[in-house]
Amino acid sequence: MENGLEFQGYSFGYQKSADGEVVFNTAMVGYPESLTDPSYSGQILCITYPIIGNYGVPKDVVENGVSKVFESDKIHVRALVISYYSENFSHWNSAMSLDEWLKKEKIPGIYGVDTRELTKVLREKGAMLGRIVPVESRKYAPIADPNKENQVDIVSCKKTKVYGKGKKRVVLVDCGVKNNILRCLIKRNVEVVRVPWDYDFNTLEWDGLFISNGPGNPELCTKAVEHLKVAMKGNKPIFGICMGNQLMARAAGANTYKLKYGHRSHNQPVRMVGTNRCFVTSQNHGFAVDDSTLSKDWEPLFVNMNDNTNEGIRHKKKPFFSAQFHPEATSGPTDTEFLFDDFINLL
Repeated sequence: MENGLEFQGYSFGYQKSADGEVVFNTAMVGYPESLTDPSYSGQILCITYPIIGNYGVPKDVVENGVSKVFESDKIHVRALVISYYSENFSHWNSAMSLDEWLKKEKIPGIYGVDTRELTKVLREKGAMLGRIVPVESRKYAPIADPNKENQVDIVSCKKTKVYGKGKKRVVLVDCGVKNNILRCLIKRNVEVVRVPWDYDFNTLEWDGLFISNGPGNPELCTKAVEHLKVAMKGNKPIFGICMGNQLMARAAGANTYKLKYGHRSHNQPVRMVGTNRCFVTSQNHGFAVDDSTLSKDWEPLFVNMNDNTNEGIRHKKKPFFSAQFHPEATSGPTDTEFLFDDFINLL
């Protein structure tokens, strides 16, 4: 770790060194989905649940041009840190072991680590840079901070792609979109036009605009923010998730800031502002919107019940709204998937 703390364990997966920002996830299930989530780009993931690998890795199936089981076409974490690796796996849909998958994707892993102690350190001191390196070849050169790189540019698609069919067209700005967002839109019978994060979508004809999740610092996505400012002069529906929430806020003139250790779990409670309706949500982000910087035309839509941070915004008059959490969460929960219906009904 960048503070000099060292944890030793045993190697599995691909044999190589790795560095990045060390973060933790408290979800009990869903490691295939988490590892393929583009929002983890540039990060070393520590999973707190003690037994990992026990149900293997599923066989990929593609439907409507989208994987049915993974959240992207590759693993995005730089390395994996776990407590106990289950070599013997069992599941009706498993095709290979986690170890085999990591080797195939050239991602290193380490097990036998006291992940509870590591998580306590990250909670106290905040997310920090770290590296995994063989004992015999320890190196302590400075680690490049992935938050200073435009991670969205790294994971975004490079070409426009169309999914599904329908009378309504939704332009999806790909900042690192999870596949289940595509699945949720396609099954609601709309045509989805997926464009790169810096694409000028204002040159296209669309009925609704969707801004996806994505990794890293929203301050680096200036092109997307400028295009959003133009779109917000109109009245067509706009819906953002995760990074989309932050980019919409910045386009509206608000500020974003880095959280101490972020929200990465399947059990984050949020409340819809102005009501007593609470929801359990899945989240994966390291930055947040500063509510106090929202203009008079905007208001918070959801608030985090653990730390009172922003979990979504909405325009007071126009059909613009967003969620910081994942209403399409895979591997769950899906309590807030109704937000997709709200968006489609506005088209």
